[in-house]
Amino acid sequence: MQYLVIFEKLKDGSIWAQVPGLPGCFSSGDTIEEAKVNVVEAIEFHLEGLRAEGLEIPVSFTKAELITVDA
Repeated sequence: MQYLVIFEKLKDGSIWAQVPGLPGCFSSGDTIEEAKVNVVEAIEFHLEGLRAEGLEIPVSFTKAELITVDA
């Protein structure tokens, strides 16, 4: 399965990672590499919880595109 992950750098320099296709699934790390490892673990844990509850696993289709705006 593939899920879109959005990474944001916070003011303290840490990295926030969220998974829009899995509401409530997010993680963070001190570096982008750490945030990637942590968010994969969060996704696996989230899916495990859904399976344990007998809930449907969301199949995410999200298209992401960077848009440049001259402001």
